[in-house]
Amino acid sequence: MAAASSKGAAPKKAVAPKKAAKKSAPAKAVARKASASGTPAKATAKKTSASSALAKATAKKPTPTSAKESAPAKKAAPAAVTPAKATPAKAAPAKAAPTKITPAKPPRNESHTALVRRARRINRELGEVYPYAHPELDFENPFQLVVATVLSAQTTDLRVNQTTPALFGKYPTPEDLAAANPEEVEEILRPTGFFRAKTKSVIGLSRALRDDFGGEVPGRLEDLVKLPGVGRKTAFVVLGNAFGRPGITVDTHFQRLVRRWQWTDQTEPDKIEAAIGGLFPKSEWTMLSHHVIFHGRRICHARKPACGACPIAPLCPAYGEGETDPEKAQKLLKYEKGGFPGQRLNPPQSYLDAGGIPAPPLGATIPSAPAPGASAPGAPAPVSAAPAPGSPAREGG
Repeated sequence: MAAASSKGAAPKKAVAPKKAAKKSAPAKAVARKASASGTPAKATAKKTSASSALAKATAKKPTPTSAKESAPAKKAAPAAVTPAKATPAKAAPAKAAPTKITPAKPPRNESHTALVRRARRINRELGEVYPYAHPELDFENPFQLVVATVLSAQTTDLRVNQTTPALFGKYPTPEDLAAANPEEVEEILRPTGFFRAKTKSVIGLSRALRDDFGGEVPGRLEDLVKLPGVGRKTAFVVLGNAFGRPGITVDTHFQRLVRRWQWTDQTEPDKIEAAIGGLFPKSEWTMLSHHVIFHGRRICHARKPACGACPIAPLCPAYGEGETDPEKAQKLLKYEKGGFPGQRLNPPQSYLDAGGIPAPPLGATIPSAPAPGASAPGAPAPVSAAPAPGSPAREGG
């Protein structure tokens, strides 16, 4: 019984381990599952670390898209600056930097029609700049104007205006000057230079007016040029300003400016007059002369034009021949443009309204003048504040 019981107990003991094994197997399986589940966690960690590494690499090295987007941003900066530099040249050529002005350069084979349009546009612009343009010789009648114009050869209108009051005060009519003592007239005209030749001319033309025209200045070109000392230029000055008959005054300023603007390449006054006369209506000839002469005296000087302060710089094919710096060019301006007195002792009211200053009489000082300028040859020291002409040649108009 004991054996039997022992035999029967044996299976019971053997079963217990099997059951324990069966019970432990799920535990192992669970552990295996747990370990198996740990594998994705590691893989996930690896993936996370890989994604972070990719993020760092992306931060260090920009993607091609961002590089493309940043490239136009760098190129856009100069593009934004370019209009800012170009804008002042169009808005105010007189104050703009010299490199910003693009002057008009006429084509080599410019047609006559294109030349006419270009010339008339410049004249219109000058008319806006100098609406008060006028003859810069003081006169009260045709006789005074013809005498003053003859005296203006090889000197300034200022010097003539400072001299003629004494002359006309003593000899107010052609008859008076025709009978004058030449030595006395010479002494009066000495400040104008070439006073002996000028004395001979004014006395001679006074005698011609007295003897041939009844003491009156003729109003025809063919009669005026017969007077001693009177040529076509002087005749047109008288016709245009004393009689209201159109004429082109080809003085030194007019000659050099129309060539500088390439309106003509002629050098003789008669041919220049004919060439320019064909570009403009006859009714504009007199004021055209005033506009050009005014501009030549104030801004477009012979030796050093004030290009940087010129209001028609964008239209000028010769821009750059003179001073292009705006500040330096401003200092070259003369007469009312530079704050100096003008050439007439008794200028028109329109000139005074525009800020013009009357010229001083002979021997007077100018305490209010902004800066001293050079005076014409033979001028007394007190009037040295008056600005010098732009050319050593004849400045009259």
